[in-house]
Amino acid sequence: MAASSKSIDSNATRCSWCGTDPLYIQYHDEEWGKEMHDDLVLFEFLVLESAQAGLSWITVLRKRENYRKAFSGFDPIKVAQFTEIDVERLLLDPGIIRNRQKIEAAINNAQKFLEVQKEFGSFDKYLYSFMPNQKPIINNRKSMSEVPARTEISDTISKDMKKRGFKFFGTTICYAHMQATGMVNDHIVDCITYS
Repeated sequence: MAASSKSIDSNATRCSWCGTDPLYIQYHDEEWGKEMHDDLVLFEFLVLESAQAGLSWITVLRKRENYRKAFSGFDPIKVAQFTEIDVERLLLDPGIIRNRQKIEAAINNAQKFLEVQKEFGSFDKYLYSFMPNQKPIINNRKSMSEVPARTEISDTISKDMKKRGFKFFGTTICYAHMQATGMVNDHIVDCITYS
């Protein structure tokens, strides 16, 4: 992630999950909950959210640029062609989470991602086909305690993706992906980025 030119107001009201870590605050202020329709960005978050399974998001966020280098700029066409040699290379890369299943899942998911693009025209169209009126959901949460870990929509998407062969994309990871890419806006109403 490129360094931000915006100054960070540490006294502003934000969603509590981002705490005081500058990287987390920047991610919260500039990306989380912002509507994104670029398939390359959606694939990036597919890789990152799957890598996050069982870990904290800040762990993955700190390794994001290393992931970008290791996974060919998050180009799904290139990642889909990775071989066992690439898996072994990635398992030796200290800049990423060196988990064979997650690495193999990223390659598998790139292949499935391309299949979905071919079928629907874009991965974005596929995801939004599950959304009411094909639009993002803007929630009106008053506190982070109101934010669910999953919803019926994330259940449905993850179930369909599992049927299509995607891995490491259960309903909780799916909902985190939806939040990250602005399919749902779960910023609390008094957060500086709520819109």
